[in-house]
Amino acid sequence: MLRSPIKHCRNCGSAVIYRVPDDGDTKERAVCPACHTIHYENPLNVVGTVPVLGDRVLLCKRNIEPRWGKWTLPAGFMELGETTAQGAARETDEEAGAQFEMDELFTVMSVPRVGQVHLFYRARLLSDQFNPGTETIEARLFTEAEVPWEDIAFRTVKETLEHYFADRRAGRFVLHTLDIV
Repeated sequence: MLRSPIKHCRNCGSAVIYRVPDDGDTKERAVCPACHTIHYENPLNVVGTVPVLGDRVLLCKRNIEPRWGKWTLPAGFMELGETTAQGAARETDEEAGAQFEMDELFTVMSVPRVGQVHLFYRARLLSDQFNPGTETIEARLFTEAEVPWEDIAFRTVKETLEHYFADRRAGRFVLHTLDIV
């Protein structure tokens, strides 16, 4: 589900109207009739990692909605002022309390239905000791055979894990891009 529509101008507080702007744009936008500001609504970035130690991947059991009690890779919304890699590292630290080194970008998935883009980086764990934050019930390592596939929280996480294990079997990692419609 997409976010609620904009109701008021962020500049002057007037109620906005949705219309195609007069500047040659072709999409309906929130336009302020008082100060003429055009408000653009863009996707949110979700950033995270695929943290690995040997043949095991770190998953976090969610302590928040949506999907409380389901397993996920450490990830969350990117903050203003950080790069995608910095956001992925921050989320991994916050959710898993893991010690790790960042690796390359691994998956980029557009999820237009919810207005999001998900980006996952590979990461090398430096320890099997974790100190999960309040959003995580448990942080645990899984081999491919042990992954609780039926209890994975999000399709983007399942797709990323499937690509990770397939690439590992193939002996090389490549960047994967997907549209989840």
